Amino acid sequence: MGLQFDPYIATSLIHMYVKCGAIFTALKLFDDLSQCEDLLKDVALWNSTIDGLIKSGFFEEGVVQFRRMQSLNVKPDGYTLCILLGVLSTPYGKEIHGFVVRNVFEDDPFVITAMVDMYSNSSRPFDAWNVFQKLENKSSIAVWNAMINCFCENGLWRNGVELYAVVKGQGLELGSTTFSSAFKACSQGEYIDFGCQIHCDVVKAGFENDPYISTSLLTFYSKCKFVRQAERIFYLAVDKKVEIWNSMISAYVSSGCANDALNVYQKMRIREVAPDSFTISNTLVACTMIGLCDLGSMIHAELIKRPIKDNVSSQSALLTMYSKFGNVNDAHKVFIEIKEKDVVAWGSMISANYENNKFDEALDLYKAMEIEGVKPDANIIASAIISCTGLGDGKFGCCIHGSAIKKGLDSDAFMGSSLIEFYSKCGQPKMANYAFLNVLNKNLVVWNSLISSYSQNGQPEVAISLLPQILQHGLYLNSITITTVLAAVSQIAALLKGKILHGYYTRLQIPKETQVENALIDMYIKCGCFSHAENMFLNMSEKNLVAWNSMIAGYGSHGECHKAIELFNEMINSGTAPDEITFLSLISSCNHCGFIDDGLKIFHSMKAHRIEPKIEHYINIVDLLGRAGRLYDAYDFVNNMTIAPNRGIWLSLLSSCRVHRSVELGELAADKLIEMDPSRGSNYVQLLNLYVEAGLQEKAANLRGSMRQKGLTKVPGCSWIEVKNKVDVFFSGDSSSPRTMSIYETLYSIRNNMKRNEFDHEAVETMYEPG
Repeated sequence: MGLQFDPYIATSLIHMYVKCGAIFTALKLFDDLSQCEDLLKDVALWNSTIDGLIKSGFFEEGVVQFRRMQSLNVKPDGYTLCILLGVLSTPYGKEIHGFVVRNVFEDDPFVITAMVDMYSNSSRPFDAWNVFQKLENKSSIAVWNAMINCFCENGLWRNGVELYAVVKGQGLELGSTTFSSAFKACSQGEYIDFGCQIHCDVVKAGFENDPYISTSLLTFYSKCKFVRQAERIFYLAVDKKVEIWNSMISAYVSSGCANDALNVYQKMRIREVAPDSFTISNTLVACTMIGLCDLGSMIHAELIKRPIKDNVSSQSALLTMYSKFGNVNDAHKVFIEIKEKDVVAWGSMISANYENNKFDEALDLYKAMEIEGVKPDANIIASAIISCTGLGDGKFGCCIHGSAIKKGLDSDAFMGSSLIEFYSKCGQPKMANYAFLNVLNKNLVVWNSLISSYSQNGQPEVAISLLPQILQHGLYLNSITITTVLAAVSQIAALLKGKILHGYYTRLQIPKETQVENALIDMYIKCGCFSHAENMFLNMSEKNLVAWNSMIAGYGSHGECHKAIELFNEMINSGTAPDEITFLSLISSCNHCGFIDDGLKIFHSMKAHRIEPKIEHYINIVDLLGRAGRLYDAYDFVNNMTIAPNRGIWLSLLSSCRVHRSVELGELAADKLIEMDPSRGSNYVQLLNLYVEAGLQEKAANLRGSMRQKGLTKVPGCSWIEVKNKVDVFFSGDSSSPRTMSIYETLYSIRNNMKRNEFDHEAVETMYEPG
């Protein structure tokens, strides 16, 4: 009909092809139409084309058309700039900003609003503020809304609240967007008083029944932990759209009220409100919280029938649910069905594997994710580090750490905590400290990880010394901190420090936790204050298996085997089932006290409790028989073991042979030890001591010569003592202690005094001899 050059029809044609996804047809049509000089100058046609390109994901091509537009002397209007600013970020956004300044668009409220949004999305709130301040005519509420929202989106909630107070005084007509942005600011800072004031403003302005406002208000109260007020808003809402249902379900989930969340979901279904992906995600989280796997599977079945079945957030929630229930295979099936796997989906699947101890699979997924070109976030890298820790793969863990440094993610607290744990398990406390220093916001979890690292790597003094630093940083200790430090105190038997920590725990009135009480019992036992441990145990409100085991072991180590057995019977009568550690403590108690028959009886009773003996139980029985001189019974016991004897078994038998000077059996045990590990010096030392004590000097000399040829030495023993709040450690044959000179001077003085006293005593005896 020859109407293709009509400007309205031409613009509509461009719109039609863009909406139908035929962007290249739209571009070809635009090129043909732009041959007409009248249409070439039509800004609306250019706007349609640029808008189509940008909405189709061709951002750079949209900018190219914008530049071409200027080169052809077609002046863009405010709508053109709003289109570009709505999706672009820096540096393209700065180019548009420059155009705005040069072409005097700085008083256009729509352009300024779009520019504020652009800088907000680029995480540049201060650039947005500069743009806002330069706007002379601030009569448009949309600009104020954009600026308040910008502050909220970038964590500057105080500025957002202050700006709301300013705009309220300007006399402008506040709308639902203004109130919603202000509620978001109050939610971030949990600023309940000011949020209640805004609630009053909402009522005064007549917006209390606005669905958008009701949803924001409900979210505000739930974020501030005022769930009952959130419920009131929900039930008073007249027009309950899916968003407010979602907010109520989310409020219950975030407050730990999973059953209430599921009740709201059921009411939503009864009222035939169609759930969206957000509804399903939160409901699945609620199922996960209370372990309702069957209900979660039913929701999954319903989800398959709906159009939202391919939503990534719903599928990620399914992944999390199945992984929490240990159904990794089902989680993997969901993962495979995800067409466009984003970072959340990959992270959920990696977490599902490492949480179920499938560390190899977790690392394989991490590698596949990088091959797919999906950039991992801090949580995913931390999960990969945890998987390396589980496998003991130090090399790959270091590679992941290097990748985290390159991406600038090593300063994240969760990442730092995972790295500290990784290097701790690898026996590298220095690297753990390096990872700790790189964390910007060191929360208590990071500090706890570092304390545990030093404690587990033989540096308990350093672990204890970190405690004052935590308090200096304004953090309060929790039960995990106290438990970890008490474990370090127990290692060096620093009783005074343990009592100070106990006093701190009592003074702060921290709610009693079983793990802390167990750590205190263990500390007092290892520091020799058994009466304190008994008092702690008797006053415990809930005695778990760890507490019973600690006390049984404590009685045994203090030579009170009968009490250990009595306590074991009391534990059985209380309904607490024993584990392998219980029996190990009992057998060890019998061993210390020489109760051979009781020890053997306890060992044979393990199977009645459905507990298979481990190598530690066998070692204790061998030691029990060996100490009693029943060496050949011990040897027969070793030969009849259901598992292969290890070094500890033969070393225990050899030690008993040395005590009872059984050279023949001792040589047999020593041969087994040397066969297992010919390069360990301590394997030879026990046999050497046996020869010396049995008077076999020639054999002892030959063995010493053999040890010298192999370059074998014995690891020296050590002891420690706490004096005036300081622990000193002494190694056998070592003179590196800073107090060596003063120690030897004291010994020399004592020796002289003893000699002088001996001389005086002899003189007195001579004086009173008869005749």
